Amino acid sequence: MRTIRPVLGVLGVLGFMVTWEVVARTGVVDPKYVPPFTTTAARLVAELGEPKFWSALGDTLLTWALGLAIATVAAIVLGAVVGLVPFLRRATHTTVEFLRPIPSVAIIPLAILLAGLSREAALVVVVYAPFWQVFIQVLYGIADVDTVAQDTARSFGLKRRQRLRHLVLPTALPYVITGFRLAASIALVLTITAELIIKNPGLGRQIDLYRSAPDVPGLYALVLVTGLLGLVVNLGTRYAERRLLHWHPSVRKEGVQ
Repeated sequence: MRTIRPVLGVLGVLGFMVTWEVVARTGVVDPKYVPPFTTTAARLVAELGEPKFWSALGDTLLTWALGLAIATVAAIVLGAVVGLVPFLRRATHTTVEFLRPIPSVAIIPLAILLAGLSREAALVVVVYAPFWQVFIQVLYGIADVDTVAQDTARSFGLKRRQRLRHLVLPTALPYVITGFRLAASIALVLTITAELIIKNPGLGRQIDLYRSAPDVPGLYALVLVTGLLGLVVNLGTRYAERRLLHWHPSVRKEGVQ
């Protein structure tokens, strides 16, 4: 099973490439709007030799990494404080449920008003949704700690720090890692979105420039790059999840399959 999955994945990608090429070559879709895959791939290779491409890629990765780091640290700290204090959890429940569903793109005008057309404005957008992904998972993880285990730990005289380390952390860690994995992908989407709308440097702004030119092969080439980035982020976070949670039953079961 573990061998079949990568093979099926490769076959799926090859099928997508062939379908794209056939659709463009046969005129099902006007090549002016959807160039053949081979044309797009050739343009992507050409882009790899351009310094502006690597500069845009670096800007995107920097914004993504900063936003994800800020969101994760803030969510873990605030989530732990709220989750460990029942009064705070009850007091903030309504506020959290009100703020969490707000789409990040809806706060773009506010971000621009606060920070102008800058990376700081983009970071406001990038931080918002990933923060809630991790924050909610931290709350769920802390709430999932077995009350009997907590009482047992207290009866054996374990101090608060020891209970946090040996009881709360092992229970909450799988939730936190899941939240981080989801947040990493969402942060990348919002980074590209912010660059498209706010026009801070990065792949998103370069895509918009190619759209305006118009440079259709260049546009599709960069869209492919963003897709590859998403794939790398997903594979990287899943690998980190398996490494950090190698002891967890769900990861061991996945390894057996």
